[in-house]
Amino acid sequence: MTLTSAHLGSPSAWTDARLLYALEEVVEQELNRHLKVAKDWMPHEYVPWTDGRNFPGFFEDGEAWEKGQSKVTEIGRIALVVNLLTEDNLPSYHHEIASLFGRDGAWGTWVHRWTAEEGRHGIVMRDYLLASRAVDPDQLEQFRMAHMSEGFESDNRHSMLHSVAYVAFQELATRISHRNTGHQSGDPVCDRMLARIATDENLHMVFYRNLLKAAFDLAPDLTMQAVRDVVVNFRMPGHGMPGFERAAAQMAIGEVYNLRIHHDDVIQPVLRHLKVLEIDGLGPEGVKAQEELGLYMGGLDAEAAKFDEKLAARKARMAARAAG
Repeated sequence: MTLTSAHLGSPSAWTDARLLYALEEVVEQELNRHLKVAKDWMPHEYVPWTDGRNFPGFFEDGEAWEKGQSKVTEIGRIALVVNLLTEDNLPSYHHEIASLFGRDGAWGTWVHRWTAEEGRHGIVMRDYLLASRAVDPDQLEQFRMAHMSEGFESDNRHSMLHSVAYVAFQELATRISHRNTGHQSGDPVCDRMLARIATDENLHMVFYRNLLKAAFDLAPDLTMQAVRDVVVNFRMPGHGMPGFERAAAQMAIGEVYNLRIHHDDVIQPVLRHLKVLEIDGLGPEGVKAQEELGLYMGGLDAEAAKFDEKLAARKARMAARAAG
């Protein structure tokens, strides 16, 4: 793939429409690769249905939810709600990427396939939570209504390149959050379910990461600027849900998702795989964005180190209290 062509014009003339057209062949290749490696799975096979029983309402034998019925840990309950509410906004995510990427050709096929696969995640998580009585079902539904009623608009909806860069990191962040939630949940059934979801998220990350690499080949300066903007301003898609800040703080302490995980397991692996900080031949704006990205990563690592120290001190205090 060349940087310029007769019908696409110079790099300075790149628009979303031209980039979409130029990347169509790569999308088709990545879609075919994805369909070969992705495995269909049945959400209902991961749900402990025999644990289920009626809730109050229309059933005379309905049993109200109590915290003691849950098999998952406190941090598990918090993270599961955040993760499911994030998945619940799939209609908004679909609308956004369908508007940006289109509904035709390879782009459209990918948009619909991605949506179908993501739909399984919300299905299996909600079924698990209700059948196992892992969380308060009334509160979960109240949160869902509040979150979805607000709607969702991505910080990167203004640009196709920014959106591709964002999802390359966000899909990996979601995978890590699901995996760590499973590990911290205390329930092997939950862990197995979230491992299955995380496998999907990883394949989605690979798709977008490879697309981002192709964008670097086509328009390196613009792509570098997009990656810088996305990394520096990164927010998880669930940031607008009720009580997100408090839940995020608890998930950070519970080592589900925090600054160290964000730096080491999400941002750094994508940058390293694409060798983003080693790309040469950039124009002035690309070099500036690359330098700013490098400086930001250094600062993020320093902030993560401070968080590590605070977390270690907190663990030491808790251990001392337990021993005393």
